[in-house]
Amino acid sequence: MSVYARLQALNLTLPPVAVPAAAYLPYVQSGKQLFLSGHIAKQDGKPWVGQLGLTMTTEQGRAAARAVAVDLMGTLEHACRAAGTDLDGIKRIVKVMSLVNSTSTFTEQHLVTNGCSELLGEVFGAAGTHARSAFGVAQIPLGACVEIELIAELA
Repeated sequence: MSVYARLQALNLTLPPVAVPAAAYLPYVQSGKQLFLSGHIAKQDGKPWVGQLGLTMTTEQGRAAARAVAVDLMGTLEHACRAAGTDLDGIKRIVKVMSLVNSTSTFTEQHLVTNGCSELLGEVFGAAGTHARSAFGVAQIPLGACVEIELIAELA
């Protein structure tokens, strides 16, 4: 099944690539690797503000990480098209790095990040399984609850 058929089955529409909020690019291609800059969680088009362990539950954080995955795939699609292919041209999601805005006692960053990892697996199948890091941090730009970056490889 194609990536686009899976997206349709999940009733997901990918957003356009977001305009960077500072001095960086949304993605860079180096050889067959695509490096996507960190994307913050958004809700209703605005930063999804919150701190895990204080104002948000693990399940809310997981939903935020899933929303980030959708935005990442929108940027990934743009990067693929610039490279002359589409999402079906992704050989593998190589690595995901997640920053979770959390209290010093919150220890479920890995469960929050599953919201992103599991969706990538649903959409890309075996090619969506990846290496991963999940960190708890004191703050994320704009007070967002989650920020995730991604590395993918083109076929």
